[in-house]
Amino acid sequence: MLLVFLLKGIAVGIVIAVPVGPVGVLCVRRTIFQGTVAGFASGLGASTADALFGFIAAFGLTFVSDWLMGYQYWLRIFGGCYLLYVGGCALLVKPQVRTNLEAESENLFRHFLSTFALTLTNPITILAFLGIFAAVGLTGNEATFGRAAILVLGVWLGSLVWWLALSFGLGLFFLRSLGPRHLVWINRSSGTILFLSGAGLLLVPLIKHMS
Repeated sequence: MLLVFLLKGIAVGIVIAVPVGPVGVLCVRRTIFQGTVAGFASGLGASTADALFGFIAAFGLTFVSDWLMGYQYWLRIFGGCYLLYVGGCALLVKPQVRTNLEAESENLFRHFLSTFALTLTNPITILAFLGIFAAVGLTGNEATFGRAAILVLGVWLGSLVWWLALSFGLGLFFLRSLGPRHLVWINRSSGTILFLSGAGLLLVPLIKHMS
């Protein structure tokens, strides 16, 4: 039975991680321009934040979720400002591909921490986990401590598998075919997406404040 919950958790982790949002764009961008290790470190930060949300939902830590929801306004502002900064820098800097060796010498913890914090700025994900966990059977007598822990572990592993496949898949099968013109297009499009995503995050609390 625990194996079943682990597999369910892996499936949930993949489903949560696959949708392409600002975090996904940032991870892909870092994979292309800073190497697969940098991209994977960024994905690891996102998967760890997803697992933390899953942990809060699985163990019913309502005081933590309520606290995060209470600061959702400021979390959005933080996330929006960071995306504006990253997107703006991407549009201003000339794109250059770095080798994997150079990527390993970068501050990988900074990549991890940035995507971890950026993912945490969307605590509404906890509500999604609550619904998904109920759908996969973590309710009533089935909601034991061990099954909840295994399910959360599966979420982390599933999300990690996705980011691992994405970062190293890009590195193995895609980066070799990129020319200078492709890099310019990718740099501009990813920078624009990140910048507009940041503007959108800031616009929502601004409208609520003005109303």
